[in-house]
Amino acid sequence: MKIITQNKKARFEYFIEDTYEAGLQLLGSEIKSIRQGKVNVNDAYVSFKEGEAYVSNMHISKYDFSNRHNHEETRPRKLLLHKHEITKLFSKTREQGYTVIPLKLYMKEGLAKLEVGLAKGKKLHDKRQSLKDKDQEMRMRKILKPR
Repeated sequence: MKIITQNKKARFEYFIEDTYEAGLQLLGSEIKSIRQGKVNVNDAYVSFKEGEAYVSNMHISKYDFSNRHNHEETRPRKLLLHKHEITKLFSKTREQGYTVIPLKLYMKEGLAKLEVGLAKGKKLHDKRQSLKDKDQEMRMRKILKPR
């Protein structure tokens, strides 16, 4: 499994309650651009339309060697999930404070997979606590590091 890109800010901004592995319906120039690592999932989110899930605002740069039939960079792309997973995620997003966001994009057995997470937004004091915990863990690692 080769990780192409990660949304590192997501774990700081949200509590991730559940994760799902989803395939992506892509064009040829999009998958070639993903293999080159020219993709960004930081501002992306998952939306639901007519019983299907789409990832919106995921930026995949144009492939340099393609012809005039290149892809649109931020078009909505269909997520390939099981029907029960889509209904579960859709019903959870109807609740207060829940959203579905992409966490990382990776290649698995030659296919592009997107890990999406069911997330609930953190308050400001939760973010401060996360920073304190991270700082404390870093200090402990530094103290316990063998010389």
